[in-house]
Amino acid sequence: MKKRTKPQGSKKESPRIVSKAKPKAKPPRPERALLPIVGIGASAGGLEALELFVRNVPPKSGMAFVIVQHLDPTHKGVMAELLQRATAMKVMQVKDRTQVQPDCVYVIPPNKDMSILHGILHLLDPVAPRGLRLPIDFFFRCLADDRQERSIGVILSGMGTDGTLGLRAIKEKGGVVFVQEPSSAKFDGMPRSAIDAGLADVVGPVEALPGKIIAYLQHIPLIEAPRLAEEDKAHSAFEKTSYGQSSVTRKDFHDCFPACEYSSGLHRRTGTLSWATFRNVVALIGEYAPTDTAEFGGSSRDGGQVV
Repeated sequence: MKKRTKPQGSKKESPRIVSKAKPKAKPPRPERALLPIVGIGASAGGLEALELFVRNVPPKSGMAFVIVQHLDPTHKGVMAELLQRATAMKVMQVKDRTQVQPDCVYVIPPNKDMSILHGILHLLDPVAPRGLRLPIDFFFRCLADDRQERSIGVILSGMGTDGTLGLRAIKEKGGVVFVQEPSSAKFDGMPRSAIDAGLADVVGPVEALPGKIIAYLQHIPLIEAPRLAEEDKAHSAFEKTSYGQSSVTRKDFHDCFPACEYSSGLHRRTGTLSWATFRNVVALIGEYAPTDTAEFGGSSRDGGQVV
């Protein structure tokens, strides 16, 4: 009697091991995240300084400039039209939710505060009464949070101290600060306040500052971004969520984030970068404009000048 043989296909096949797909590489950062956005604060005597500044920005620099100036809230803003005469860059007065583009100049409108989130400018109704508003501080803080170590702050002619606290926020995030030489400013209150607070990385005549910013951006790959503390990251995420809402007002920010003293010092900026390397970068910036007699400010580890 013949033995029955099982058909070959009836054998149990061992389960096939399917290898898990490797996680996809993170997409590169969008170009807009790398766009250098320069925040500029000015007040009394600022128009003359701003005209000189934009006149000395080379065409197709790839940078964007956001200007915050103290303006009469009852007058129509004409700053954009006046600055347009001095530059080939496109100059415009900001409208709510304006996307920042390279080679453009953005001017805050009268009677508004302004923030920035993911490269988009937002206009807010001011809460503080006239005479007590600090729109430059407010914008610089938002710029620092949005651009982190790539934030760039510039202080030009003006009375008072508006901008100084905002520059502290920029330095705290690892950004860089350029200040007009007080002797060349029509009103030296704001530049001198920034310098006296030890916040200025580069000080120079206003016409030399655009070239110094370009020199800094050319050498920024030499500077490692500092590692933010966990509490800084949490603060950053929460603040972004706050002013990302369309109904936000400036009061919301001050309720959540009262004015506080940030610790200054270039050691926070440089992170793991050696002090000697950073001094070399500053020296290179100085060589970019050899006719400039600017001092290179900023607080060193012992509170003195970078030499």
